Amino acid sequence: MTFQDIIDKGGVAIWPLLFLSILAMGAIFDRLWFWSRVLLQERQILMSIMDTAYRNWDAAVEVARDYRDHPMGRFFFTPLNLQEPEPEVFHLALEAAADDELAMMRRGDKVLEAVIALSPLLGLLGTVLGLINSLGSISISDLGTASTAGVTLGIGESLISTAAGLVVAIISLAFYRLFQAFLFGQIRVFRKAGSDLELLYRQRWADVELSKNPTPKKILEI
Repeated sequence: MTFQDIIDKGGVAIWPLLFLSILAMGAIFDRLWFWSRVLLQERQILMSIMDTAYRNWDAAVEVARDYRDHPMGRFFFTPLNLQEPEPEVFHLALEAAADDELAMMRRGDKVLEAVIALSPLLGLLGTVLGLINSLGSISISDLGTASTAGVTLGIGESLISTAAGLVVAIISLAFYRLFQAFLFGQIRVFRKAGSDLELLYRQRWADVELSKNPTPKKILEI
């Protein structure tokens, strides 16, 4: 069966299914391009910024600025760009940056969720309408006669919309689960990288505070 046959025999429900499939494919290709860029460069950016932060904190700010076109770079740059913030403020900046980046990573999920929910229902609706048209054209007196020969063919054609709806929903669900797995992986990466950066900053903050307010030496009286 060709694509043209599916369009011709799918009934009225095939057109909204075609629209949903276009939406789903657009979201899928957009997310595939996004995640390919994120995952291929992420480890290099993470190691570059963290290694620089261990050696020179000020230089790490410049490295993070150079990678602002990547989610990991923006995640690091937001707190690093602050001017000597308190550790609590640094922690809040990390959380806010992570929330912003994870929200961007969820873009397109609502489209796929809608397609997954609506496609089987539209396919079922098309089948029901096809059955109504096929069975409504015969009467009880026609059963068993040659006039009902085309009913079986009509029922088979009415199931095309259900099959099309299931195919669209299954493909969308597969990619939706894949993107969710990528997202959960990013949550773990952000949590680990944020904890390491915050620990490094707290150590730096403690050293700076100690240098500003050195502990007075106790004079022992004999």
